[in-house]
Amino acid sequence: MSAAATTAASPAPLPCQRHHFSLPDDFHYLNCAYMGPLPRVAERAGIEGLRAKRFPQAIAPEDFFAPVDGLRERFARLIGEADPTRIATVPSVSYAVSTIARNTRAGRGSNIVIVHEQFPGNVYPWRRLVAEQGGELRVVTPPGDGGEGRRRPVGRGEGWTDRILARIDSGTAAVAMGTVHWTDGTRFDIEAVRARTREVGAALVLDGTQTVGAAPIDIAALDPDALIVAGYKWLLGPYSLSVAWFGDRYLDGVPLEETWIARRGSENFAGLVDYVDEYQPGALRFDVGQRSNFALIPALSASLDLVLAWSPERVTAYCAALMNGAFTRLRDLGVRVEDSRWRSPHLFGLGLPPDADLDRLQAALARHRVGVSFRGASVRVSPNVYNSTDDVEALVAAFEEALKGR
Repeated sequence: MSAAATTAASPAPLPCQRHHFSLPDDFHYLNCAYMGPLPRVAERAGIEGLRAKRFPQAIAPEDFFAPVDGLRERFARLIGEADPTRIATVPSVSYAVSTIARNTRAGRGSNIVIVHEQFPGNVYPWRRLVAEQGGELRVVTPPGDGGEGRRRPVGRGEGWTDRILARIDSGTAAVAMGTVHWTDGTRFDIEAVRARTREVGAALVLDGTQTVGAAPIDIAALDPDALIVAGYKWLLGPYSLSVAWFGDRYLDGVPLEETWIARRGSENFAGLVDYVDEYQPGALRFDVGQRSNFALIPALSASLDLVLAWSPERVTAYCAALMNGAFTRLRDLGVRVEDSRWRSPHLFGLGLPPDADLDRLQAALARHRVGVSFRGASVRVSPNVYNSTDDVEALVAAFEEALKGR
């Protein structure tokens, strides 16, 4: 293989990108799965958007359309989609899932398959659907939980996909799940789940919030029926703005809102009183009302420019390299860590020894100025490209302080 080919196959590693952020110098923020910090460039873009409303006359009709279209184009490039009109701007995952549930038929003899303890925004709409239409909500627990939902805190990846596949049958209307588990980054074999849903004709609805931006995804190859991503985590955008990709199954569906801007010809403000039933093309019908947010749209677009420049492949590689060596040291303390095959490089759970004192660990993390999350039975750690080895050392030091000599 030539040197040029090697370079093309293996892009240059990312250096630490902390200079793009305003994180405190004395704090070790390993908590992107909670909220991604807003980059400085996105902060500036959002402020400029707010300032535009000082003089509303300067806001032209095209300003309601062009920035949102630019956001769609950026997100399309990130997921490998050639058609940006398949992408809707929504306020949240629950908004998009509610839209999808509204366009999913479930009745007597049917079932919806979800994963145990998945994020509630991808649960409640399905609970309402089966309550109103009938059918069964099947919650797939991981191996080792005794059949009662008392799952092991770490080490549950192997065999969980097999359980999901086993619960999908000819009566399955939809499988709704995360691309990884939000509490601890457990990876699923999404390709196998997609193959099984195709066999039975079921929809696959993915919450990619804890993956997209930090790990590569090829929407054309995977071809789910919907992919929703909250913008405020690994996309590093502001709160209250998310994006949703729609496949053919749902593209002609009924939106939650009947907004004026989603109608054909809405660019002509003088003609808005000439009501039309026809929607704008593709998924634009699913856009939230007042989608043209003059602060949030430019802020998320600026963050996406950074993520695209870094590339999810290099973000993944950066996070994996950053944690290299730390897992062995944590295991030596009795901490349980998922096998690498089922562990996301950017998001993982650390299971404490049975005799560990959680209060002691929380106090040690606070003393060492380390930010993580506690989700379910896991200490959830989620590094990103603004982290350095100093942050990892602080994390390990806090665990050593809490667990040694217990």
